[in-house]
This record gives sequence, C-alpha cells and structure tokens, in this order.
Amino acid sequence: MTQKNRIDFADLKVFLSIVRWGSFKSAAKELGLTPSALSHAIRRLEDRLGAKLLNRTSRAVSPTFLGLDLAERLEDGFNKIGAALETFEAPGVGNLGEIRLNVFADAADLLIAPAVPEFVRRCPGVRLTVVVDNRPIDIVAEGYDAGIRYGHHVPKDMVALPLSGPQRWVLVASPGYVEQHGAPMTIEDLEHHTCLQLLLGDNSSFRWELQVEGERRKIRVPGLVTINDTATTISAAKAGVGIAYVLEARITPELKSETLRLILPQHASAEDPFHIYYGSRRYNHPALHTLINIIREQQTLPNLL
Repeated sequence: MTQKNRIDFADLKVFLSIVRWGSFKSAAKELGLTPSALSHAIRRLEDRLGAKLLNRTSRAVSPTFLGLDLAERLEDGFNKIGAALETFEAPGVGNLGEIRLNVFADAADLLIAPAVPEFVRRCPGVRLTVVVDNRPIDIVAEGYDAGIRYGHHVPKDMVALPLSGPQRWVLVASPGYVEQHGAPMTIEDLEHHTCLQLLLGDNSSFRWELQVEGERRKIRVPGLVTINDTATTISAAKAGVGIAYVLEARITPELKSETLRLILPQHASAEDPFHIYYGSRRYNHPALHTLINIIREQQTLPNLL
C-alpha cells in the first residue's frame, strides 16, 4: 500500500476547510476541533503526499499552487458525496462538525425557531450555533458558515438563496392608544402622535419607510422611546405606549386577537424576502443544505438544494 492510499478522509476535509476560510482558527470552529489538531492533520497530509499544500505566516494562510489545485478538485468531490448522501437520506449526512449562523432577530423568530426541532431530528449529530445579531457583519471574517438578512443587505460577493416570500412592514397601535389619541388619517398626522423609534444594528435611528403613490418614502417620526428589539416594541405598543413600525409577520397573533390594529394600512411598505447567504457556491456543510430546505418547506417554497 502506498503512502497516498493511507491518506485519511478527515485530513482532506480539514485541508479544504482551512483553504475555504483562509484561517486555522475559523476552520477549527467549523469542524469542532482545535487549531493544534488541524495543524497536525495538515502536517500528516503533506508528509503523505510529499508536497507542501499551504503557505503559513503569523498573519495569513494561503494554498500553494499544488494546494489550490487539490482544493478545487476536493470541493467537487465533497459536493458530489454530500449530494449522494442527501439523495438517499443516509444516516450521518451532516453529522460532522458545526453550523454557525448569524441571524437578525426577526428571522430568528420567524424562520430559525420553527425549523430547529425538525433540524435536530434530521441531523442529530450536528452542533448548531445560532447567534442573533442585528449588526451588519462580515460573516466569513467572524467565523460563521452563513447569515440571514434581507436580500438587499446581502454583500455582493456572497451566494444568496431566498427563504421566504416578500415581507411587509406595517404601522400598528393598541385599541387603548387609538381610543385615547385617535388614529392618524394621513402620514402627516403622525407628527401629532407618539411613535416608537426603531434603533438599527449600527446604532443609527431608522426612518420609517412608507409607501406613497407607488414609491417608498422615508420619514422621521416623533417619539421619545427608542427600541432595537421587535418583541419589546410589540409589548410597548400593546401597552399603549405609542404607534409601532414592525414586520406584519411578527404580529399575526396580535392582529387576530385585536390587541393591536393596523394604522394607515394603505401605506404599508413591501420588503425583500429573507435570504440566507454564504461565501462559496461549491462547498458547504451538507447539514446547512438540510436546514435551508427545512425552512423553505415550512415557508411552502420549493427546495433549491
């Protein structure tokens, strides 16, 4: 048996992950291993192949010419293996490593939370980490496998897949607030009301976006209460603190129970669908594909992967 015949499949996976991330630390997070273990795996793989695969400095990791060629071939191979396993729903598909997601709060509530039970059933060996974060971040630099944002917030160099249909932002208030202050009849009337301010992930104040004669108009509204969390905003609106600007999908129970009512519904604003995005079209953890399909199934969208 030659040295090449004794190459460990896991070592190849380690090598490909390091090339993908350009970092031992990020690859270690993805695989659930230590950077030291990855270093040993690469040394073992290079010894068995008799070739240098990675150029390593204190600041960066990059593949050699031979390493890049091997990585490209391995990506194709791993994708084919993953597709074959998913096709037959083989036990253990995606039982390796960890999926780390960075998700903004509304998507976590509407998409991730309902999908988790089914994901755990289908991929019992996967470590799923979901970080709820409304900040705009570089998911690759911060070690995430994927992120979820609205389509227009996805960086241009990322692969993006829709997870939902278009979303709608609406104005709502409690019956008590309307009884005490009346309901605004026009956008201009909002100047005489208390509005719950929305704080963005970068700590800037969000100007409400309303539909006016087929165009989206950004307006500033008065109000002394500023909140960066949808659940808290909904609670404040139900308590009669003021008029809130929220995703309609987040307040379905409140609208049904009439604890909140729509204000100026003719000016509700359409928003892009939720998208999941990641850095490589050709390589991803098979269990990430499974999670995407679960979410799309629950949103009654066709599977894409």
